[in-house]
Amino acid sequence: MSARLPRAQRRGRSPLLACVLSSLLLTLSAFSNGQEQAPAPVSDEIESLKQELLGLNRDLLILEEELLYPANSQLALYLSMDVGEFFQLDSVRVQLDDQMIVSELYTPHQIDALFRGGVQRLYLGNLKTGEHTLTAFFIGIGPEGREYKRAAEVTINKQTSGKVYELKIVDSTAKLQPVFEIKEWQL
Repeated sequence: MSARLPRAQRRGRSPLLACVLSSLLLTLSAFSNGQEQAPAPVSDEIESLKQELLGLNRDLLILEEELLYPANSQLALYLSMDVGEFFQLDSVRVQLDDQMIVSELYTPHQIDALFRGGVQRLYLGNLKTGEHTLTAFFIGIGPEGREYKRAAEVTINKQTSGKVYELKIVDSTAKLQPVFEIKEWQL
């Protein structure tokens, strides 16, 4: 029997396992929150089991990510912002070899988090070896309150290691315009 399961089986097990784990967690949570009275030793044991279940769930999610996206074939994209005066972000779309891989609309709370230094993971996926074109479209309100749509593009030469890129939006006080960059992180 092969150690590698077909993709449909891998995906089919994960949601079922997540559903079972969350049902058990909710049951334990309801039981330990006083909906049913339990003696003190049983309550402590339930709390201990609940903590172990949370740790197990975290470990399973990490293992699933490692299996689905091995480090040597991985492409990860992140978004960061250091703007405010010249650009108000509304959405980001990213294409890889002319195929849409991610599209995000932003709420004011998300934009505020990015302004305060947050970094959002936009995409994590597998990428074949070879040359690829990554294009990011930034849509929002630019200088003088006008609709603003700009693109940044980079050619990826994928070899045997994973690739990590940061989509950066930065104010340029010299140009009085926002600047959009795609920066590769060195691993």
